[in-house]
Amino acid sequence: MTKKQLLSGNEALARGAWEAGVEVAAAYPGTPSTEILENVSRYPEIYSEWSANEKVALDVAIGAAYAGKRAMATMKHVGLNVASESLFYASYTGVNAGLVIVNADDPGLHSSQNEQDNRHYAKFAKVPMLEPSDSQEAKEMVGAALELSEQFDTPVILRTTTRTSHAKSIVELGERKTLPKRPYEKNPQKYVMIPGFAKRRHPVVEERMKKLEAYAETCPYNKVEMGGLELGIVATGPSYQYARDVFPTASFLKLGMVWPMPKKLIAEFASKVKRLIVVEELDPFFEENIRIMGIQAEGKSIFPLVDEFSPEVVRKSAHAAGLIDAPPIEHQLDKGALPMRPPVLCAGCGHRDVFWVLRKLKVTVNSDIGCYALGVMPPLNASDTIGCMGASIGVAAGMRRGDLEGPNVAVIGDSTFFHAGMPPLANAIYNQTPFTTIVVDNRTTGMTGHQGNPSSGMTLHHDMHPTVDIEKVVRGMGVDEVYKVESRDLDDFEDAVKKAVKSNKPAVVIAYTPCVFVTSHPREAYTIVEEDCNGCTMCFRIGCPAIYKSTVMDDKHNRPKALIDPLACVGCGLCFDVCARQAILEGVLKQEATLTTHVA
Repeated sequence: MTKKQLLSGNEALARGAWEAGVEVAAAYPGTPSTEILENVSRYPEIYSEWSANEKVALDVAIGAAYAGKRAMATMKHVGLNVASESLFYASYTGVNAGLVIVNADDPGLHSSQNEQDNRHYAKFAKVPMLEPSDSQEAKEMVGAALELSEQFDTPVILRTTTRTSHAKSIVELGERKTLPKRPYEKNPQKYVMIPGFAKRRHPVVEERMKKLEAYAETCPYNKVEMGGLELGIVATGPSYQYARDVFPTASFLKLGMVWPMPKKLIAEFASKVKRLIVVEELDPFFEENIRIMGIQAEGKSIFPLVDEFSPEVVRKSAHAAGLIDAPPIEHQLDKGALPMRPPVLCAGCGHRDVFWVLRKLKVTVNSDIGCYALGVMPPLNASDTIGCMGASIGVAAGMRRGDLEGPNVAVIGDSTFFHAGMPPLANAIYNQTPFTTIVVDNRTTGMTGHQGNPSSGMTLHHDMHPTVDIEKVVRGMGVDEVYKVESRDLDDFEDAVKKAVKSNKPAVVIAYTPCVFVTSHPREAYTIVEEDCNGCTMCFRIGCPAIYKSTVMDDKHNRPKALIDPLACVGCGLCFDVCARQAILEGVLKQEATLTTHVA
């Protein structure tokens, strides 16, 4: 009897790796791809690891494939930017055992700094790309990608999007395929990409693409589904599912092999329908390539160029273009009645103390990607720039060389420091650029779900390995001005930042406060002493989600007093430190009973 299970796309990808005989898997966590490796780690037959960054992860996977074991690297779309240099050399060298690169795009920017369409990477690097439309295909395509990789001696990209990664559907489970390890044969002309050898490999890549184009014509994941002949639709992934809902009687060409595209199949399909449209998120990738073939196709003149699609988006666009008669179904919910819930640093987060001090000191803050990126949000309003992983230090150096008025500091997390922060710090040391880098070391990769990193020593399998000491690393790199302080000790942290900035040298302050979700804090929850609180709003300005405005008003100033939720408070003490009236005490008094009735 066939076993079935409800799986997300990421869970299905992990299952597919196990069933297809993958033996090595590596990744750097990044939404929407993070859960793939977390699920892979549950299969003991696969060696899996969190790598320092996506390039390292891909290099590890490439090395495993060279050695003869099927391998997988996973990353989000911007992670492939980091790993792209490795992708391009691997395209030239080819593989030995199969190599699949799972790339998760993020239309709609649910957790990213940009929208980018990584289908272009397949064309740019001259490697094949597959894209599933549901969890079943996600599982199957891992095996298909590995077989394609071995058949054509190439890395294969398997592209998903946020919706495919996180949506769940029924998956038929199979057994693990056990494969013999392929022998590694020394072959510098194939694996050593010095110019002379690489020049010989380029024609091999071009010939491979011709063979892949021929394969695409019969690829089982490129399917023609004939319906009415008035309208033919080309689509892939979630967009195919949405278009099926909106155009139930149309004919479809579902492209599961995104690149190279099956030109003959497309031309034959187009010849059977009166009007050809392309439903695709983000860039007009299919549309442009179909037009290059000399086939008339419409796409972005009908559907949006930006943001994530949904059935409602596709239906509304189709109705506006006169493709369907039925108007879009409007939501009855009054969205304006819903309270806004912007992202916020967790109660007790040590990063809050850092930004409180930096705002007080009126320094320009060049921030990085991580939980601390939330320092830009009200009421902290501390960050000035945020770009990409590791950019904070390089941008801070550039602003310093750009004669920025007043001091500036770079803020970067522990995981991001090891991901991409060390090279720009080395550059600052080498060029003696006088600015301060603050490493907010919370001993975890917090925003993606508390994964380990070299600073924490916790591996993907939750084993504890020796930590890489950030202080020793920066001192070893040549930084003389190094200060390691608890960010919760506001006076010490402020003093350290002042000294570092005043030194007029490349300086590093390590703000060490473990994440509240990976360590317990010894203090009790704090309490507002109602009769002493005058509603001055100082504690509200730290932006702690455990602090509320009460319905009890201060009579003298006619403003709400504060209230602390004892269930949310973790006892970090920042509110206690900033309260000028000493109206906050450690320990829960009689506040619990009044919480539900006094919250505004």
